[in-house]
Amino acid sequence: MSAESRRTGDEFTRLADPYQQELLAHCYRMLGSFQDAEDLVQETLIRAWRGYDKFDERSSLRTWLYRIATNACLTALQSNHRRVLPSGLGAATESPETADLSRADALPWLGPIPTHRLGDPQDDPAGIAALRDSTRLALIAAFQRLPARQRAVLLLVDVVAFRPAEAAEFLGITVTAARSLLQRARETLAQDVPDEEDTASNSTADAALDEKIMRQYLHAFETSDTAALAELLRSDIEYEMPPIPTWFLGRAAVVDHLSRRAFTRPHRSLATSANGCPAVATYSLAKNGSFAAHGIHVLEIRNGLIARIVVFLDSALFPSFGLPASLPGSPAP
Repeated sequence: MSAESRRTGDEFTRLADPYQQELLAHCYRMLGSFQDAEDLVQETLIRAWRGYDKFDERSSLRTWLYRIATNACLTALQSNHRRVLPSGLGAATESPETADLSRADALPWLGPIPTHRLGDPQDDPAGIAALRDSTRLALIAAFQRLPARQRAVLLLVDVVAFRPAEAAEFLGITVTAARSLLQRARETLAQDVPDEEDTASNSTADAALDEKIMRQYLHAFETSDTAALAELLRSDIEYEMPPIPTWFLGRAAVVDHLSRRAFTRPHRSLATSANGCPAVATYSLAKNGSFAAHGIHVLEIRNGLIARIVVFLDSALFPSFGLPASLPGSPAP
């Protein structure tokens, strides 16, 4: 590599680095998979680096990167089905005793994103809060219901704040076509949009309360304390466990399910965060006496009670959260 090429590469890296977090959030909203989003961001940066010497600066570097990332996502979506949560497949059950808990690993499940990958609030509190709000699970699931090009235009205009004309240029379509896609996407989303309280960021006081509730949930789970757990749940709580299609509705059903299935063996837990929400990583007792990674519980808390729990039963997620694959020691007393 020549000295000039190295200078160009170093310059590109310096200029592009500040946009990596928002590009990751954008690709995650498009794809519903953190791992796929990471891959697409790297592909975007490689493509942009290779073509940087031809970048004519008629648009900003940020705009250019978003154009590359959006089209990379659209290409990826041509061969992928939309990602879902169990609640997007069918009605809930209130009968854990007879529920079918078979896994459906072949389905394209929506996955969580580690909150720390969306940036440190100390760097840019408002910007990071906006990124986290726009990646709440309820919103990501709603975005996934849109056809790919509608999704792209909606995210570019309503989330990232590009103009419809810019979105049209990204996709190589007319402004009229972009506005049509945007209108249809908004109409579809309006029919099933999450409540504002499901997606809005919390105040500092609310965040402290959420942290307290998460710690209480962690302790109740470790000690199999069904009474303490029940006090933390809303009466209409939703409980999902991808890749298991069956999901539960209501406090009684959730407590019954955990009593029958989860609380029959020792667990240990660690606090974490996903999609801007408090989360708990659980570990189950293994035959060798250690505790093996089991699931990431994402807690959606409203008005001091847990309204929704999505348990991602995939030990492969743990490294992305900076979590160990196993824990030593004995179960909590």
